[in-house]
Amino acid sequence: MDFNASLRRAIKTGDVLLGQNKTEICIESGKAQIVVVAANCPVPFLQSIKDKEGLFVHTFDGSSVALGKACGKPFMVSALAVIDPGESDILSLKRA
Repeated sequence: MDFNASLRRAIKTGDVLLGQNKTEICIESGKAQIVVVAANCPVPFLQSIKDKEGLFVHTFDGSSVALGKACGKPFMVSALAVIDPGESDILSLKRA
């Protein structure tokens, strides 16, 4: 699976929320199927989500700048939540 291609496809065809605040709200509402965080995501945010029951968190092997580029965005993205993958196979990360 090409993670970057799967992520872009999920953003295009599904429902993905970008940013720590939106991701946290999505987690609290129980809608997040998978959360992706950048390797340099702030520690307080990571600590706040690591104890969530049944939440799958994938750490992107790159900085928030690189994650933003992988999303096709011209800004940093330190965290994102996938609500609906659309036509993407990004949820296969849960099985890996």
